[in-house]
Amino acid sequence: MFARSTTVLGQPAMIDSGIAHVRDVVMPQVRGMSGCIGLSLLADRSSGRCIVTSAWESEEAMRATADAVTPIRTLAAEQFGGEVTVDEWEVAYVHRAHHSHDGACARVTWTEADPTAVDRIVDAFKMSIMPRVEQLDGFCSASLLIDRERGRSCVTATYDSREAMSAAADAAMGLRADLVQETGMRVVEVAEFELALAHLDVPELV
Repeated sequence: MFARSTTVLGQPAMIDSGIAHVRDVVMPQVRGMSGCIGLSLLADRSSGRCIVTSAWESEEAMRATADAVTPIRTLAAEQFGGEVTVDEWEVAYVHRAHHSHDGACARVTWTEADPTAVDRIVDAFKMSIMPRVEQLDGFCSASLLIDRERGRSCVTATYDSREAMSAAADAAMGLRADLVQETGMRVVEVAEFELALAHLDVPELV
């Protein structure tokens, strides 16, 4: 499975209208495309930064939609009042302890590494990190997206509430440090978001 993430650096005052546009206009259009298996939206209301992620059954299905989604993306960016960047990923891991509910939040960690280390990072994440993440109170789900060619990865951990996410912050920091030590990867950024839309129908991939 593969995923395309569109990051919009929008205007905080336009977040609600942008979310409504993605929910009511973008999601039905994208989910109607062949090979699409869902869409999610993360939002940071204080900065205006939003990330829309669509999941696809295969790399071929994702790339076949590239031209069709361009005007949809452009209009969505206008609704958020910002510019966009696009990234494409392989879905390496997905696990849900349970489905999310209203109020769920997510912590996203972006990393870089030597491309030859990507498989080692995936294995370490699955075998060493996730068993401990699952023990955190309020843990909801986690995913690992990778870019093999560039050695990049994106980890998203979702919690039942912002309070649960905050309570797990120290533990998450320790887990990141362990993964860095074990694999030699570099943490580029860590950010926290509201889970505004959760309709990624990606099956378990562990």
